[in-house]
Amino acid sequence: MGRYVVTGSSGRIGSAIVRHLSKNNEVVGVDRAPSNFTHVIADICDHTALQRACAGADAVFHAAALHAPHVPTTPEAEFARINIEGTANVLHAVRTNGVKSLIFTSTTALYGYASQQEGQTSWINENTTPQPRTIYHRTKLEGEDMLQSAASDDLAVRVIRMSRCFPEPAPMMAVYRLHRGIDARDVAHAHTLALSHSGSPFEVFIASGQTPFQKSDQEELWHDAPHVIRRRAPDLAKAFDNRGWSLPPRIDRVYDPKRAITRLGWKPMFGVASVLSQYDGNSPEVLPLDAIGSTISE
Repeated sequence: MGRYVVTGSSGRIGSAIVRHLSKNNEVVGVDRAPSNFTHVIADICDHTALQRACAGADAVFHAAALHAPHVPTTPEAEFARINIEGTANVLHAVRTNGVKSLIFTSTTALYGYASQQEGQTSWINENTTPQPRTIYHRTKLEGEDMLQSAASDDLAVRVIRMSRCFPEPAPMMAVYRLHRGIDARDVAHAHTLALSHSGSPFEVFIASGQTPFQKSDQEELWHDAPHVIRRRAPDLAKAFDNRGWSLPPRIDRVYDPKRAITRLGWKPMFGVASVLSQYDGNSPEVLPLDAIGSTISE
């Protein structure tokens, strides 16, 4: 049994991490928004609150952040305060209290322009150089850089770059699980496995749905995605046919989670079948087919 701190514990990923950890551990959730998963109500830049929360912790999971949906309405200065200054505050609390492990929730969105190649599908892994487009991307990458500089033999830092994880219409969500989407429960599992990963002081892992596609499919995925989907993911194609849904004409990127699968022993469990089951069961996780607001830019 360990003692773990989770920042952003009222949020989508933070709450999933709290649920995953709470089965066998003492967990302290920190968030400025109250919820059943949060024990300390405090802003991420509250120095005193973070110091107290991290006292005696075995590890800290830092999921608190502003995200893509906040970009149109939130000043860039607030992004810097939460995503950069907040991360610096967590790092200070970790160091002061002698915490040995820090797991940082990041995003595949920070690859930005690298995910947009004309003429073929972009194949993205941890070796791909990020090319941030928005303040969200830039602040998350700056947070990663800060933690990489701080990582040492006394502080292991693991970064989980998670792919798209929004509630959205079933056809969109189901296809995304093949190449650029993930369930929050799978994200939480990757975080907890990263806790016990041994390696260099700083490691980065992509957490995204396990793709059936191969790199040799890149050009065809760009020009004729339905043909590739029918070949590589026939069950999804059949499910779409049965429901009268159209397959996407193009897939622009694939986030490859191979490193997390091989090095963490992780495997995403909630893929296409889970999305369809949630849709058929009227889960609020899967939006109606005509829902608006489902095109959040990463």
